[in-house]
Amino acid sequence: MTQRLHLVFGGELIDPTKSAFKNVDDIHVVGIFPDYETAYNAWKAEAQRTVDNAHMRYFIAHLHRLRDEGAETSPTEELGS
Repeated sequence: MTQRLHLVFGGELIDPTKSAFKNVDDIHVVGIFPDYETAYNAWKAEAQRTVDNAHMRYFIAHLHRLRDEGAETSPTEELGS
């Protein structure tokens, strides 16, 4: 069975209408989760915890969509290739 990993992270944005972080060194990595439901629950908890700060945003990144292990890699992707 294929794993469908999800990363939950967030932080303070420069502008609440955009997705640029004020300081990338302060990004809060909540964790990596094995399915969307677990990731969603973690995202929701953090979003509710920071609801009073309009500049705070949390996101769910679908890590399983970032890389297709079946696809051939490019020479720049694998060092030493």
